[in-house]
Amino acid sequence: MAQTEFANGKMLASALGGIGTITFNQPEKRNAMSVEMWQGLGHILEAFAEDPTIRVVVLTGAGDKAFVSGADISQFEQQRGDAEARLQYERKTAFGHKLFKAFEKPMIARIQGFCIGGGLAIAMTADLRIASEDSQFGIPAAKLGISYGYEAVRKLVSLVGPAEARMLLYTGDRIPASEALRLGLINRVVPVAELDATVAKLAQTIATNAPLSVVSMKMTITEATKDTADAQRDKILESIATCFNSADYKEGRTAFMQKRQPVFTGI
Repeated sequence: MAQTEFANGKMLASALGGIGTITFNQPEKRNAMSVEMWQGLGHILEAFAEDPTIRVVVLTGAGDKAFVSGADISQFEQQRGDAEARLQYERKTAFGHKLFKAFEKPMIARIQGFCIGGGLAIAMTADLRIASEDSQFGIPAAKLGISYGYEAVRKLVSLVGPAEARMLLYTGDRIPASEALRLGLINRVVPVAELDATVAKLAQTIATNAPLSVVSMKMTITEATKDTADAQRDKILESIATCFNSADYKEGRTAFMQKRQPVFTGI
């Protein structure tokens, strides 16, 4: 499985069997996200979005110490030294953030080791989170003297509820994978030795399902988390109609009647 390098090799992209893989590749800094890595992530997602053969994306960190340990603090003094610098930082990383948030295909975060701060924000933006038993989670903003924006906090509250969100944000403490699972922060915890096989099986299951259906359901879930007045119901109805008018729907019905596995093409 050949890999393509972005951000001077700190972001890696590969694809095989309908599954795209994005690797945060700065293990010497526990895969902390730099400005360049955010820009590289944007370029990878742009390519994956346009590739019809890719049906699901796995996010993973290089090495066995961290998924992503947060933002690269070594850049804070220059890139995020005060409120004005923070705005400049957000402008520089906006390309990656925008494409990440708007990505239509399902994403799985494969988590081993530290998943902290901005790394947890990345994992929460993914659709599913599978973690090894040795993983640790936390948002240490209060220990750094900074605060988190609306989108990240909204996502946290949607997963764990306001009471547990307050506990995590106010204390800045780390929690083990077992506690993250109890809170609903992650979907599943598995032994380290089973992490790769579990993620691969899940990704393959999603990749073999009807792409139009999966994309439609991802979009509908996203709309369902908004206030009722903000939900784009016309967009939901349009996606449902697209599914019912698709060749894949016919293939699904035919395969069911013939008692065989369907072969979906995304049209």
